[in-house]
Amino acid sequence: MASPQHAGTTHIVWDWNGTLLHDIHAVLDATNAAFAETGMPSITLERYRDLYCVPVPRFYERLMGRLPTDEEWAAMDAMFHRHYWERAEGLGLTEGAAELLAARQAAGHTQSLCSLAPHDMLLPLIRTHGIDAHFLRVDGSTGDNAGGKAAQMARHLAALEGVGSDRTVVIGDAVDDAVAAAHVGARAVLYTGGSHSRASLEEAGVPVVDTLAEAVEAADRIASGVRHV
Repeated sequence: MASPQHAGTTHIVWDWNGTLLHDIHAVLDATNAAFAETGMPSITLERYRDLYCVPVPRFYERLMGRLPTDEEWAAMDAMFHRHYWERAEGLGLTEGAAELLAARQAAGHTQSLCSLAPHDMLLPLIRTHGIDAHFLRVDGSTGDNAGGKAAQMARHLAALEGVGSDRTVVIGDAVDDAVAAAHVGARAVLYTGGSHSRASLEEAGVPVVDTLAEAVEAADRIASGVRHV
Protein backbone atom coordinates (compact mmCIF):
# COMPACT_ATOMS: atom_id res chain seq x y z
CA MET A 1 0.00 0.00 0.00
CA ALA A 2 1.10 3.59 -0.60
CA SER A 3 2.37 5.62 2.34
CA PRO A 4 0.18 8.24 4.08
CA GLN A 5 -0.31 11.54 2.30
CA HIS A 6 2.35 14.20 2.79
CA ALA A 7 1.19 17.73 3.49
CA GLY A 8 0.86 19.76 0.33
CA THR A 9 0.81 16.89 -2.13
CA THR A 10 -1.95 16.16 -4.60
CA HIS A 11 -4.21 13.19 -3.96
CA ILE A 12 -5.72 11.67 -7.10
CA VAL A 13 -8.82 9.51 -7.00
CA TRP A 14 -8.77 7.42 -10.16
CA ASP A 15 -11.75 5.97 -11.96
CA TRP A 16 -11.25 2.45 -13.33
CA ASN A 17 -13.39 1.58 -16.37
CA GLY A 18 -12.53 3.79 -19.32
CA THR A 19 -9.82 5.61 -17.38
CA LEU A 20 -7.09 3.36 -16.00
CA LEU A 21 -8.57 0.35 -17.81
CA HIS A 22 -8.79 0.77 -21.58
CA ASP A 23 -12.09 -1.02 -22.09
CA ILE A 24 -14.22 1.22 -24.30
CA HIS A 25 -14.09 -1.19 -27.25
CA ALA A 26 -15.11 -4.09 -25.00
CA VAL A 27 -17.94 -1.93 -23.67
CA LEU A 28 -19.10 -1.14 -27.19
CA ASP A 29 -18.85 -4.78 -28.29
CA ALA A 30 -20.80 -5.93 -25.21
CA THR A 31 -23.42 -3.24 -25.78
CA ASN A 32 -23.94 -4.28 -29.40
CA ALA A 33 -24.02 -7.96 -28.46
CA ALA A 34 -26.75 -7.20 -25.93
CA PHE A 35 -28.59 -5.09 -28.50
CA ALA A 36 -28.47 -7.98 -30.98
CA GLU A 37 -30.17 -10.23 -28.43
CA THR A 38 -33.00 -7.74 -28.01
CA GLY A 39 -33.39 -6.88 -31.70
CA MET A 40 -31.95 -3.37 -31.38
CA PRO A 41 -29.61 -2.08 -34.12
CA SER A 42 -25.91 -1.81 -33.35
CA ILE A 43 -24.32 1.59 -32.77
CA THR A 44 -20.94 3.11 -33.58
CA LEU A 45 -18.42 4.26 -30.98
CA GLU A 46 -19.09 7.87 -31.93
CA ARG A 47 -22.82 7.49 -31.37
CA TYR A 48 -22.26 5.63 -28.11
CA ARG A 49 -20.08 8.44 -26.79
CA ASP A 50 -22.53 11.10 -27.92
CA LEU A 51 -25.50 9.43 -26.22
CA TYR A 52 -24.05 7.71 -23.16
CA CYS A 53 -25.14 9.06 -19.78
CA VAL A 54 -26.00 7.96 -16.27
CA PRO A 55 -28.19 6.66 -14.86
CA VAL A 56 -27.81 4.13 -17.69
CA PRO A 57 -31.57 3.67 -18.30
CA ARG A 58 -31.51 7.24 -19.64
CA PHE A 59 -28.95 6.09 -22.23
CA TYR A 60 -31.40 3.43 -23.36
CA GLU A 61 -34.16 6.05 -23.42
CA ARG A 62 -32.10 8.11 -25.86
CA LEU A 63 -31.72 5.05 -28.07
CA MET A 64 -35.25 3.65 -27.78
CA GLY A 65 -37.26 6.85 -27.55
CA ARG A 66 -38.65 5.75 -24.19
CA LEU A 67 -37.43 4.55 -20.84
CA PRO A 68 -37.14 0.77 -20.63
CA THR A 69 -39.44 -0.95 -18.19
CA ASP A 70 -37.90 -2.34 -15.02
CA GLU A 71 -38.00 -5.82 -16.55
CA GLU A 72 -36.41 -4.66 -19.80
CA TRP A 73 -33.69 -2.79 -17.96
CA ALA A 74 -32.85 -5.76 -15.74
CA ALA A 75 -32.62 -8.05 -18.78
CA MET A 76 -30.48 -5.64 -20.83
CA ASP A 77 -28.18 -4.92 -17.89
CA ALA A 78 -27.65 -8.66 -17.30
CA MET A 79 -26.96 -9.24 -21.01
CA PHE A 80 -24.45 -6.40 -21.16
CA HIS A 81 -22.52 -7.58 -18.11
CA ARG A 82 -22.44 -11.16 -19.35
CA HIS A 83 -20.92 -10.07 -22.65
CA TYR A 84 -18.59 -7.53 -21.01
CA TRP A 85 -17.05 -9.93 -18.50
CA GLU A 86 -16.50 -12.47 -21.27
CA ARG A 87 -14.19 -9.86 -22.82
CA ALA A 88 -12.69 -8.33 -19.68
CA GLU A 89 -9.89 -10.82 -19.05
CA GLY A 90 -7.94 -9.74 -22.12
CA LEU A 91 -8.17 -6.00 -21.50
CA GLY A 92 -5.10 -3.88 -20.86
CA LEU A 93 -4.41 -0.67 -19.01
CA THR A 94 -4.61 2.66 -20.77
CA GLU A 95 -1.30 3.62 -22.41
CA GLY A 96 1.15 4.93 -19.82
CA ALA A 97 -1.13 4.24 -16.84
CA ALA A 98 1.18 1.87 -14.98
CA GLU A 99 4.15 4.20 -15.39
CA LEU A 100 2.14 7.22 -14.23
CA LEU A 101 0.93 5.42 -11.12
CA ALA A 102 4.45 4.36 -10.20
CA ALA A 103 5.85 7.84 -10.81
CA ARG A 104 3.17 9.48 -8.69
CA GLN A 105 3.92 7.21 -5.76
CA ALA A 106 7.67 7.70 -6.15
CA ALA A 107 7.19 11.49 -6.11
CA GLY A 108 5.37 11.32 -2.77
CA HIS A 109 1.85 11.89 -4.02
CA THR A 110 -0.98 9.58 -3.04
CA GLN A 111 -3.66 7.88 -5.06
CA SER A 112 -6.76 5.82 -4.57
CA LEU A 113 -9.31 4.16 -6.81
CA CYS A 114 -13.08 4.56 -6.66
CA SER A 115 -15.25 2.60 -9.07
CA LEU A 116 -18.75 1.24 -9.47
CA ALA A 117 -17.31 -1.99 -10.89
CA PRO A 118 -18.02 -4.97 -8.61
CA HIS A 119 -15.48 -4.90 -5.78
CA ASP A 120 -14.88 -8.65 -5.77
CA MET A 121 -14.03 -8.57 -9.49
CA LEU A 122 -12.14 -5.27 -9.39
CA LEU A 123 -9.49 -6.29 -6.85
CA PRO A 124 -8.22 -9.36 -8.77
CA LEU A 125 -7.97 -7.28 -11.95
CA ILE A 126 -5.88 -4.61 -10.24
CA ARG A 127 -3.59 -7.26 -8.76
CA THR A 128 -3.27 -8.97 -12.14
CA HIS A 129 -2.06 -5.70 -13.65
CA GLY A 130 0.42 -5.26 -10.78
CA ILE A 131 -0.78 -1.82 -9.72
CA ASP A 132 -2.50 -2.54 -6.38
CA ALA A 133 0.45 -1.29 -4.29
CA HIS A 134 0.11 2.22 -5.72
CA PHE A 135 -3.24 2.92 -4.03
CA LEU A 136 -4.05 3.95 -0.48
CA ARG A 137 -7.47 2.41 -0.94
CA VAL A 138 -9.53 0.67 -3.60
CA ASP A 139 -13.32 0.75 -3.47
CA GLY A 140 -15.59 -1.00 -5.92
CA SER A 141 -19.31 -1.58 -5.68
CA THR A 142 -20.47 -3.99 -3.00
CA GLY A 143 -24.00 -4.17 -4.39
CA ASP A 144 -25.65 -1.01 -3.07
CA ASN A 145 -25.32 1.60 -5.82
CA ALA A 146 -27.97 3.93 -4.40
CA GLY A 147 -26.74 7.47 -4.96
CA GLY A 148 -24.43 6.40 -7.78
CA LYS A 149 -20.83 7.56 -8.08
CA ALA A 150 -21.41 10.59 -5.84
CA ALA A 151 -22.43 8.46 -2.86
CA GLN A 152 -19.61 6.02 -3.57
CA MET A 153 -17.11 8.90 -3.67
CA ALA A 154 -18.36 10.25 -0.34
CA ARG A 155 -17.87 6.85 1.30
CA HIS A 156 -14.47 6.50 -0.34
CA LEU A 157 -13.08 9.83 0.86
CA ALA A 158 -14.53 9.38 4.33
CA ALA A 159 -12.52 6.16 4.63
CA LEU A 160 -9.24 7.80 3.54
CA GLU A 161 -7.46 8.94 6.68
CA GLY A 162 -5.60 12.24 6.31
CA VAL A 163 -6.78 12.99 2.76
CA GLY A 164 -8.59 16.31 2.47
CA SER A 165 -10.98 17.09 -0.35
CA ASP A 166 -9.18 20.43 -0.91
CA ARG A 167 -6.11 18.52 -2.16
CA THR A 168 -8.08 15.86 -4.02
CA VAL A 169 -8.64 15.66 -7.77
CA VAL A 170 -10.80 12.98 -9.38
CA ILE A 171 -9.67 11.71 -12.79
CA GLY A 172 -12.36 9.92 -14.77
CA ASP A 173 -13.91 9.50 -18.20
CA ALA A 174 -17.53 10.40 -17.46
CA VAL A 175 -19.56 13.41 -16.40
CA ASP A 176 -20.65 11.58 -13.26
CA ASP A 177 -17.00 11.57 -12.12
CA ALA A 178 -17.08 15.38 -12.13
CA VAL A 179 -20.44 15.35 -10.36
CA ALA A 180 -19.05 12.98 -7.73
CA ALA A 181 -16.01 15.20 -7.20
CA ALA A 182 -18.17 18.28 -6.71
CA HIS A 183 -20.35 16.33 -4.27
CA VAL A 184 -17.40 15.86 -1.91
CA GLY A 185 -15.77 19.26 -2.47
CA ALA A 186 -12.98 17.94 -4.70
CA ARG A 187 -11.97 18.95 -8.23
CA ALA A 188 -12.04 16.85 -11.38
CA VAL A 189 -10.29 16.30 -14.70
CA LEU A 190 -12.03 14.31 -17.42
CA TYR A 191 -10.32 12.07 -19.97
CA THR A 192 -11.66 11.57 -23.50
CA GLY A 193 -10.57 7.95 -23.96
CA GLY A 194 -13.62 6.40 -22.35
CA SER A 195 -17.38 6.54 -22.52
CA HIS A 196 -18.13 10.18 -23.38
CA SER A 197 -17.48 12.47 -26.33
CA ARG A 198 -15.34 15.54 -25.72
CA ALA A 199 -18.39 17.76 -26.26
CA SER A 200 -20.41 16.00 -23.57
CA LEU A 201 -17.48 16.05 -21.14
CA GLU A 202 -16.96 19.77 -21.66
CA GLU A 203 -20.50 20.37 -20.42
CA ALA A 204 -19.26 19.43 -16.93
CA GLY A 205 -17.23 22.65 -16.76
CA VAL A 206 -13.96 21.00 -15.71
CA PRO A 207 -10.69 20.47 -17.62
CA VAL A 208 -10.97 17.88 -20.42
CA VAL A 209 -7.82 16.16 -21.71
CA ASP A 210 -6.87 13.48 -24.24
CA THR A 211 -4.22 11.54 -22.29
CA LEU A 212 -3.72 10.42 -18.70
CA ALA A 213 -0.39 12.26 -18.60
CA GLU A 214 -2.25 15.49 -19.38
CA ALA A 215 -4.82 14.59 -16.73
CA VAL A 216 -2.14 14.26 -14.06
CA GLU A 217 -0.52 17.54 -15.09
CA ALA A 218 -3.89 19.28 -14.90
CA ALA A 219 -4.61 17.72 -11.51
CA ASP A 220 -1.35 19.07 -10.08
CA ARG A 221 -2.05 22.55 -11.47
CA ILE A 222 -5.55 22.53 -9.98
CA ALA A 223 -4.42 21.30 -6.55
CA SER A 224 -1.48 23.71 -6.49
CA GLY A 225 -3.79 26.61 -7.27
CA VAL A 226 -6.13 25.62 -4.46
CA ARG A 227 -3.24 25.34 -1.97
CA HIS A 228 -1.99 28.85 -2.85
CA VAL A 229 -5.34 30.56 -2.49
